[in-house]
Amino acid sequence: MVDNNILQGKKHLHFIGIGGSGMYPLAQILHSEGYYITGSDNNETDTLAAVRKMGIPVYLGQRAENIAGADLIVHTAAIMSDNPELIAAKASGVPVLERCELLGLITRRYHHAICVSGTHGKTTTSSILTQILTEAGIDPSAVIGGKLPLIGGSGRVGKSDIMVCESCEYVDTFLHLSPDIAVILNIDRDHMEYFKTLERLISSFRKFAEMATKSLIVNGDDANTMKAVEGLGKETVTFGWSDTNDYYPANIGRIDDCFHSYDLMYRGSKRCTIKLYIPGKHNILNSMAAAAAAFAVGATPEQVAAGIADFRGAGRRFEILGKCNGAVIADDYAHHPAELKVTLEAAKELHYKRVWAVFQPFTYSRTAMLLDDFAKVLPIADKVVMTEIMGSREKNTYNIYTKDLAAKIDGSVWFPTFEEVADYLRQNITEGDLVITLGCGDVYKIAKMLVQ
Repeated sequence: MVDNNILQGKKHLHFIGIGGSGMYPLAQILHSEGYYITGSDNNETDTLAAVRKMGIPVYLGQRAENIAGADLIVHTAAIMSDNPELIAAKASGVPVLERCELLGLITRRYHHAICVSGTHGKTTTSSILTQILTEAGIDPSAVIGGKLPLIGGSGRVGKSDIMVCESCEYVDTFLHLSPDIAVILNIDRDHMEYFKTLERLISSFRKFAEMATKSLIVNGDDANTMKAVEGLGKETVTFGWSDTNDYYPANIGRIDDCFHSYDLMYRGSKRCTIKLYIPGKHNILNSMAAAAAAFAVGATPEQVAAGIADFRGAGRRFEILGKCNGAVIADDYAHHPAELKVTLEAAKELHYKRVWAVFQPFTYSRTAMLLDDFAKVLPIADKVVMTEIMGSREKNTYNIYTKDLAAKIDGSVWFPTFEEVADYLRQNITEGDLVITLGCGDVYKIAKMLVQ
């Protein structure tokens, strides 16, 4: 574990990969505390524009000279070991931290660090929780994996001793955190290039749960989650569909034929009526998890109901961006088959004439290992259009290509460039259609091309 005093006496912090959704809020928090921050990244993004707006200098392109003058350097897990800037950082004699180590250090500053984990739903749940607590005047700090409109970004600096922290299991990064309240939404096969087996993945979540100093909030209907927390002897609150859980929904109804309402029950008693203005039945579970965490740090039923009713989604979570040819253009971060399934099912419930799934596979390992699962869920959409795989931190040792996935989906098409995808869509989408770009890479750029 990183020395809690490592930031003492430091003035200039440099972030390699500052445009990452997890790096930006850390830069926000430390910038607000008076540290001089610089950063670098390889691609222009909306996040980089927001970083610059804060007055933080950003270098485009990663080079050894970018670290000059820094007395502490932070990098993301996605930065490869042969990156020239990271090589220079490690040779400089200056302390070098991975992002998760710095985040862990920050969580230890709070008495109520609520760490939200799970294979799916982390960003939405963290965002709902932040919305509830911020609107209630509880004034949390937050580090979220997506943009929350209420706070104008993916992080905020609060004055209370409460922090909301999205906690990712990728390469065990969440084991660097110090949760007081650990939330586990679900455990599903992902990042298998690292974990290798489901048992090892469950074991990592168990270690995460063991670190909670106050309580656990877990999905009581998810067998993998319950296996992870079995016999830990910690105060445990469950949520789920059935009334065997502490929190469960009753009287599930519809709002405007698109959204859901329900009575939030706690051990047989109604706490409040929830109106949920984001699509998809799966978000009932996410909202219950957020409500349970909000209650744990003092929010009232009225504050929980109001915060959830005001929530309209996080950035890149079924985010409506505009129109093209009369078709509605949306964007979503879904990149795992289970996420694609619930997102596309939610899209189909909205009664558009046709749903177009525009999918960018992310990482060669995930695409190769879950190829058949992707092939099963993408046809939930009426039309499937794909880009080439975004390799990100990997090299294509799997010899896998988008054409391999397209061969398994009747009627699907794929194109090497975003421009070709956008051109194809412009020529084929019509009024009454819904186009949703899907993936955790930069596929959102296609949605923006269409809207512009």
